[in-house]
Formats: sequence, C-alpha cells, structure tokens
Amino acid sequence: MDSLSFATAAYRAVSEHIRAEDPQIDDQSLADTVEGLTDLHEILTTVIRAALADQALATGLEGRIGEMQARRDRLQDRAAKRRQIAKDAMVELDLKKLSAPDFTASIRPGTPALMVIDEAAVPSIYWEPREPWSQPPRIGD
Repeated sequence: MDSLSFATAAYRAVSEHIRAEDPQIDDQSLADTVEGLTDLHEILTTVIRAALADQALATGLEGRIGEMQARRDRLQDRAAKRRQIAKDAMVELDLKKLSAPDFTASIRPGTPALMVIDEAAVPSIYWEPREPWSQPPRIGD
C-alpha cells in the first residue's frame, strides 16, 4: 500500500474513531484534530506542489517548443536558400556534379513545363484547373 493510500485510510479511521467517541464534535474541530494526528495533509501538500511544478515545466516547455519550431523554420528556410544558391551557381557554370566526402550534388535538366497557349484547344476531359504549385529545388543524394 502506498503512503497516500495508507494516509487516506488512517485519516478515515481516525476520523471515524473520534466521531464515535464524541458524536457532538463539530466538523471544524474534528478536521483540525484529525489533521494533527495524520500525515494526509502533508502528503497531499507534497502531491499538489509536485503538480504545480509539473504544470510550470509544461508551460515553460510550451514556450520553448514555440521558439524551437520558429528556429527550425528559419533553419529550413536558410537551407533552401543555400541550396538554391548552389544550384544557380552550378547551372550558370554548367557544373553537372559536385562530389565531397560527405555528399554528392548533381543537377540535371528536368522535364520541361507544360505551356498551354490556347486553353480552348485542350479537350475538356484533359482540363482540370488547379492552383499552380512548385517543388523546392533538390540538390544532393
């Protein structure tokens, strides 16, 4: 039996015993007497303090998580920009492959984008209008 269960049982037993010995005792006197005779209040105080500490840590972590997510977003944005810089330089210099001990970067021509000059000429079964999208450039293996 853990200490909280033991203290709860002791509190109940002492309270019932005092009530049986003095049925006229008022509730406040009974509560004060039982509190002095058991450890329940100290145990519950410790449990509540631990819960408050846990809540404070959780609140602090929420803020820290927000900061870390913003940092992650900045790092991902910076990485994409640096990859674009490397790609632009490789394309400009017609450098097809760059090998290093920890990575290999290569560029290759992609499939040309579809350019519809006359939308009316496209049969309706092939026409499904959507928002334009693009993928970020990918460099490396």
